[in-house]
Amino acid sequence: MNVTAKYIGKKAVRAVNSFVNFAMLAAILLLFSFGCYALWDSNQVFNAADPARYKIYKPQAHDEGKSFGELQALNPEVFSWLTVYGTNIDYPVVQGENNMKYVNTNAEGSYSLSGSIFLDCDNQKDFSDFNSILFGHHMEKQAMFGEIGLFTDKSYFDARLYGNLYYGGQDYGLEFFAFLHTDAYDATVFAAGVQGKEAQQRYLDHLLNIAIFTRDIRVTVEDRIVLLSTCSGESTNGRDILIGRITDELYHDAFKTKEMNNTGTQGTVDEQSDLWGNIPGWLLIAALVILLILVIVINHKNYKRRHLPYEGIFENENEE
Repeated sequence: MNVTAKYIGKKAVRAVNSFVNFAMLAAILLLFSFGCYALWDSNQVFNAADPARYKIYKPQAHDEGKSFGELQALNPEVFSWLTVYGTNIDYPVVQGENNMKYVNTNAEGSYSLSGSIFLDCDNQKDFSDFNSILFGHHMEKQAMFGEIGLFTDKSYFDARLYGNLYYGGQDYGLEFFAFLHTDAYDATVFAAGVQGKEAQQRYLDHLLNIAIFTRDIRVTVEDRIVLLSTCSGESTNGRDILIGRITDELYHDAFKTKEMNNTGTQGTVDEQSDLWGNIPGWLLIAALVILLILVIVINHKNYKRRHLPYEGIFENENEE
């Protein structure tokens, strides 16, 4: 009986030890698999926000094979195009019946966590309001409005004076004159389409008073201004806002000329993200499942190999 108990005890200990080892290995593999999938999924989100994917639709880019009209055919709520020189902000602009739709919908009308650049639903699409507000997600890798926060650097603000706004079949200039940080619930700032000269003057004065940086370009209530708003990591519910004046004068993109001269091409959000972004999701999941199965099979074979020599212990010890 002692020999039997000893044999059973050894086998039980080895079985428990093998099970624990397998459980730990499986847990590590599952965590690794989840990490790989999370990395892939994150890159999918960033790739969806890459301005390069919309470049073929950009107005006047006739040599790209598609047109702005084709994008509008996909989604009739596309009506404009925004470019901020010296940044990756180069996107179509949409407007929904409310300010929630395009938080998770791209410019082609499909679901996307990166959302779109969209005009406040209370603004006019022809930018005839004194103040128009554009919203976009603050994303890493310089996607969507991710670079707005960089304007907290004075030198960055000073170096980026201009942009372009296309709407109604025509290009207009953007001349940036202020950058500010405020709260998402600041009704004095997030009041689209302020009416009345006195109210407009108070609004403009308030923007200039709370601005972190300003540039004196003599903005008046006779002008039309546009606010580019995005989330800020500096405070809870914080918002960073870059403000520009819409002009009939078009401005030269000195950054594009310089970049083309230096590299021959323009950069995108994260060109190396294609390494993960181009892998189909089903292929990644299948590979991880196969890997898990292989680990189970190998572990099972090792378990049998380790325990096989002990199958005859009971008989040998009885003979003694």
